Amino acid sequence: MDKARETPTTPADPPADKATEATASSIVKLTKRAAITQVLIAVVANITIISSGMGIGFPSIAMMELTNSTTSVVLTESEASWFASITSIMCPFGGLLSGYLLDKVGRKRTLYCINIISIISWAIMSFASSTDESVLFVELIVARVIIGIAIGLSSTPASVYAAEVAHPRLRGRLTLLTAGCTGIGMLLVYSLGYMFKEDWRYVCTICGVFTGVSLITVIPLPESPSWLVGKKRPQEAERYLKVIRAIKEDNHPEIKAEIKALEENVARFRSSESSKKPSKLVQLKKPEVYKPLWIMCTFFIFQQFSGIFVIIVYAASFSVEAGVAIDPFLSAVLVGLTRVLTTILMSFISDKFGRRPPALFSGFGMACCMFGLAACAVYPVTDTPYNWIPTALLVAFIFTATLGFLTLPFSMNAEVYPTKVRGFASGLTIFFGYTMSFIILKSYPTMVSAIGNENVFLFFGLVSLLGIVFVYFFLPETKGRTLQDIEDYFRGSKSVDADKNDTKA
Repeated sequence: MDKARETPTTPADPPADKATEATASSIVKLTKRAAITQVLIAVVANITIISSGMGIGFPSIAMMELTNSTTSVVLTESEASWFASITSIMCPFGGLLSGYLLDKVGRKRTLYCINIISIISWAIMSFASSTDESVLFVELIVARVIIGIAIGLSSTPASVYAAEVAHPRLRGRLTLLTAGCTGIGMLLVYSLGYMFKEDWRYVCTICGVFTGVSLITVIPLPESPSWLVGKKRPQEAERYLKVIRAIKEDNHPEIKAEIKALEENVARFRSSESSKKPSKLVQLKKPEVYKPLWIMCTFFIFQQFSGIFVIIVYAASFSVEAGVAIDPFLSAVLVGLTRVLTTILMSFISDKFGRRPPALFSGFGMACCMFGLAACAVYPVTDTPYNWIPTALLVAFIFTATLGFLTLPFSMNAEVYPTKVRGFASGLTIFFGYTMSFIILKSYPTMVSAIGNENVFLFFGLVSLLGIVFVYFFLPETKGRTLQDIEDYFRGSKSVDADKNDTKA
């Protein structure tokens, strides 16, 4: 497994994370019992992320009722767009807070924080006003700001925790659980919206209860041994490491060796931290930093302006705009189900084909689907035998997007930056990406009103085509390369052989 896959996607690198980089020779041999234990621990940790996925998808099921003129309290188009988009601008702040909490209070307590914050948000929406529009709008915005912070918080802890407790043979796929559980959360909230179409408050109550259960499941989890070693608590680290590696004997030599390796890595990191370092702005002038930074920021532009997050957040109303013949809430369920299944498939595709081929296929598929939806908007098929086409195109769009443009910018964000600035640079990138998300989500209703559905679909399709050009000429292949190889590639080191699939950065 390449080392790039072993690094979790994080907007901030807490110092104790360096302890995860123990050498493979110091790690206890993976047994069947240990593998089952580590998988269960990672799955339980990622249950917390499901609530964040619910938060991302919730506007899709609530927007139609909130903007329906037949209901007692109605939001204006502008208010509804704020309700849908405000989380995107808050996510980066949650990401920054995540890095601080991970280091200060640990992985387990950070998971507690995510659940508690999410419960507060769901509670506010569950008891939101049903008589006063102004009060309702304020309550919804406050709740969405809170859940936005929770979503940003959840982008890191579970994947970091999984990476630190997992054996290297399991690490790559277990760190993908965060993306998978985000998709499951969206699928669940879409399904609840389909079952309770006219009662989004009841859906919020169910989501809040689920998050409460998630909070309880965190209690039996062991704290990360890596973090405990970083906090100079080796005895606790050894006790929990024995649980994670499924070893009962005291003073087991392999456990002792792994603890020692973690301690050495922490000492090495602290030693390097104490030496004088150039400022972040000086580091940004280095090619191994500014080249991947502009590449990843540009990749996020194509991700956001190709319409992926618009469909995720506005799934039900987008289905109506696209002329989907089936119930718009059922269409949202199909969108969520497609994303979950494709995320599972992506874990195998990325290992086999790398990053560039899936990204190229993804952009091509997305463009074809959007051009097809534009054609359906110009030549409606609602009352014809071909009324299934918009549904098929919408599902195909999510399938192809998940294979590349939706998932790769986040996963590659942890691979392309040098270790010494990874937290800072990946944080900048995530902040930029979510800012672009806010812009497109806030602008989408206005775009539809101004230029019509067909032209919006054409715009998304053209952006996808331009994304293919960008991937072909600028996106490097990281599969099979160590993090040091990737850093040398961007630096332009002659010692690194160019891969035939690579392009100049």
